[in-house]
Order: sequence, then C-alpha cells, then structure tokens
Amino acid sequence: MARRSARARRPRIAPLALAAGVLCSVMVYAPQAQADPPGDKDVTAVLFEWKFDSVARACTDTLGPAGYGYVQVSPPQEHIQGSQWWTSYQPVSYKIAGRLGDRTSFKNMVDTCHAAGVKVVADAVINHMAAGPGTGTGGSSYDKYGYPGVYSGADMDDCRSQITNYQDRGNVQNCELVGLADLDTGEAYVRDRIAAYLNDLLSLGVDGFRIDAAKHMPAADLAAVKSRLSNPSVYWKQEAIYGAGEAVSPTEYLGNGDVQEFRYARDLKRVFQNENLAYLKNYGEGWGYMQSAKAGVFVDNHDTERGGDTLNYKNGADYTLANVFMLAWPYGSPDVHSGYEWSDKDAGPPNGGTVNSCYTDGWKCQHAWREIASMVALRNVSAGQAVTNWWDNGADAIAFGRGTKAYVALNHEPSALTRTFQTSLPAGDYCDVQSGRGVTVNASGQFTATLPANTAVALHAGARSCGSSTATGASFAVHATTVPGENIYVTGDRPELGNWAPAAALKLDPSSYPLWKLERSLPAGTSFAYKYLRKDTAGHVTWESGANRTATVPSSGTVALTDTWRS
Repeated sequence: MARRSARARRPRIAPLALAAGVLCSVMVYAPQAQADPPGDKDVTAVLFEWKFDSVARACTDTLGPAGYGYVQVSPPQEHIQGSQWWTSYQPVSYKIAGRLGDRTSFKNMVDTCHAAGVKVVADAVINHMAAGPGTGTGGSSYDKYGYPGVYSGADMDDCRSQITNYQDRGNVQNCELVGLADLDTGEAYVRDRIAAYLNDLLSLGVDGFRIDAAKHMPAADLAAVKSRLSNPSVYWKQEAIYGAGEAVSPTEYLGNGDVQEFRYARDLKRVFQNENLAYLKNYGEGWGYMQSAKAGVFVDNHDTERGGDTLNYKNGADYTLANVFMLAWPYGSPDVHSGYEWSDKDAGPPNGGTVNSCYTDGWKCQHAWREIASMVALRNVSAGQAVTNWWDNGADAIAFGRGTKAYVALNHEPSALTRTFQTSLPAGDYCDVQSGRGVTVNASGQFTATLPANTAVALHAGARSCGSSTATGASFAVHATTVPGENIYVTGDRPELGNWAPAAALKLDPSSYPLWKLERSLPAGTSFAYKYLRKDTAGHVTWESGANRTATVPSSGTVALTDTWRS
C-alpha cells in the first residue's frame, strides 16, 4: 500500500497535464563518514512554527536553564505565502525570508541561543520546491519548475507526476511528493545549490540540520551534498519514515548521520493507550529498532500529532507520561515537540508565530511543562548509565534506575500506587523533580512513595534537595473527569484566585488528564479558601459539591494541594 510522507498534510495540488518521464536508475549507496554525535546534552526542543525572536527568548528563559542541548527551528528559507503551517515546507528560494523572521532575526536567535548554551538545528527542505505560480514571502516570483536565479525545469527530476507506489524506489525518489516540484539531487548543479544554502546557514552559526523528506532522495545524493559542506561532519538528522515492505529503508541513511525512528513513537502510542507499560522493559533495539547511537526519537512531531499515528497533547496523561519515559529511557536522542493547539489540521501558528507567553493564545509549550522540562536535567546527569533495578507490576506501573545517577517510577494505573522502591542511588535526600517534594533514600537504596494515578516520581544526582525559594504560592492538582468541551477551573477568596467570580476563575492544565494542575503565586503565610468548578463551551458553570476548601501558604515555597472533584 502506498504510504504518505511525513508531510502528507500538504494541500492537494491539481496535477499538470504532463506525461511522466522515464525514471532514473537507482544509485548504489556507499556509506559515508558519520556525523558528530549530539553529546551528553542530547535533548532537542522542537519549537514548531515559533518566530525566531520568540525562539531566542525561549533559549534564554527556558531551554538553557533546563539543560536542553538543542533547539530545532522551522524552515527559515523563503516560501509560498499563506497562513497554513505547511507553507513553510514549500520553498521558493534559499533566501532567509520566511514568515518566522528575516536574516537578522535568525542570526540574533542563533547567537542568543549559543549564549544560553543551546545549539541550533534548522529544519532543511531540500527535496523539492513549491508548486506555483506566485510570489514568495521574500518577494520572489516563481512558477512550478521555474524559480528565477535558483532553478529551472532542467533541474527537476523527469518524473512529473505524484508519488503513488512506495514499493517502487524510483517512484518514491524521482516523482513528486504531493505535487511539489522534485529536485534532481543527482545533478552536480542542484547539489551545489543545496550545499550553498546549508553553508550559508552554517556561516550564521547553525549547528546541525534536520533533513526533511530524506527518504525521497537517494542516500548517496545526500552524502554528496553533505560532502560539499564547510563542515561535512555537522550534526545531521534525517526524516526517513519506516514502512513495512517499502522499497526505501531508513537504515540506508545511517551512514550520513542520525535517522528518525518513527516506529518508536507509533509503538509508544499503542503501549500507553492499549497495552501494558511492563512491555517497555527492553524498549529500543530489543524491539528491532535502529541502533540507539544513530536514532532520533520523539513522542510526536508536527505531522504525526495531526495524522493520529502517535500521541499528541490532546491525550492528557498518556502523552505527558510518554514524554517522561522517553527522557528517562536510554535509547536514541529525544526530540520534545512544542507546538500549539489546533482543531483545523492545516492551521498555522497563532500570532503568525509570535509567542508572547506560554499557555496563552493557544501555545502549548510542552518543552516547559514541569513534568517534561524537569526530565531534561535527569537525562543529562544519567547519560551513559545503564538501566538498573527494573520493576513492574505486570501492567501499567513501572520503575527503573539509571545506574547510580537516577531513578524513575511511572504509575499509569487508574488508582494510587504506594510502594517501597529499590534503587542504586547513594543514600541521602533527593528532590522528586516531578512534584518538587523531598524524598529520602535510605542506606539500602530504598525509598517509599505514593504515586497518584497517572503520575511519576523522578530522582537524580543533580537534584539532591528541592532547595529554598523566595517564591510562595499554591500548587493545585485535582482529579476530575470531563467530557469534550469541558474544562476545570479554580477560584477562591483572594484577588489572585478571582474573588469567587466564575468569569475570573483560573483554568487548570489538563496535560496530565484526569489530573488538572495549576501553580499560582500567593503571599507567604496567606490562609485562603478555594473551590473547583467546571465550564463548558456554552459558558455553563457547575460547582463541585461540599464546603469550601481551605489551605495556608507556607513561609517559603508552595503549599501542594492534591484533591478529587466532589460530585
């Protein structure tokens, strides 16, 4: 069966009345020098469709402090006009003049991220050009097969029809992906032009590339492009989607650099939604995946979250815990997708890509969720440590260590789990980075903890105490089930909580559904009353039953509130 590419949500382009040409012969792939490995800080935050100015702020405010090694930015080159996200993947020229920022803002972003200790990976669209005609985001005029000053029809593959057969190598690599003009990457001129674009990005400080639609170009062609770079060993991550029985295998591309392992994300969805977490005991190469050192992994990306073949932010605790597991588990180099809310799968970014602040205007900011961001440092600290002390209940509760450096437990069961866990950690005090609460490991390497349903506990050698903070407030967490269109809110007798007004109530975050969460700053020593309510899309308000709840903010830190909705 023909398989869609990772960018199959492009618009349908009306086929032109051109006969398909003879397909080129298949080139034999010769292994090339391997790319530099990502290093110990191997987590990439993929800030999908973020403007470069917003990426720069995120590097300083969030990514650097959290320990992310890389940020991946959406394609920077000039592209077709339009509000849809996929316009970024239809290049018009190689000028840095896209919707997300110009050359100056791009360079500033790279420099700012470097100053924060974060390297930059650019999503590179080099398989094809746009269908036309039109005027690009940088003012360049074009039509299909004609891109003045860049390419003409002679630089395109001879097959001028859409890909229809993924069992035919020539059809996959020489014909047109969803009607987009396919570059003949076997030509020296085309290779030179692509390399010149990538070298331009390298001159601006880019540290690596994610090669879009790599599977639609012969591996040898990509190796030839890479050999023309000013830094041929630059980090190189290739999108080559696995399809059983297909003519093109992702493993063909391992000689060029890392390859994204799509089976990893698909199987995580199946396990977290329909099977048992206990099955994850040998996840990775034990499941027949590519070697860990060359695999790029993710829970979701911009294509798969829309296509439904992986988890996405709408899946609540399944999604959050899958990210926690990915960051704790020593297989591959992880990408954390950070995008925006969508109902229309074609919709482009809010505010044209400007992120004024996380969790507003539809920006989800998964990279900054406490459950996810806190795991980045754990992964950095435990790099190179083997899995130890595996435990599972045969179902959906698992725990494991990373040598003497870290320990993680996940409870994906519908009820709380209380257990004494055996670790290889040195005795002493630790901070559970998932909750911010202290945990003591005894001389035998054990600690006892209660994990509410759909939560995790995570300890590592870099967080021996939760520390003291001058910030004070309340951390709300309430177990509540809802129907589509409903959300959970909290209000109370303080201005910070909306003064009991439903219209001013604070919306809780459902990312760990059915656990809804919110942190709110409140003055030290404040005693307050509060209560939860639910609202639907029509504006109907339903208060939970029972008396008002009460709590007191400590003199330092936050009061952690774990509640259950009262029907």
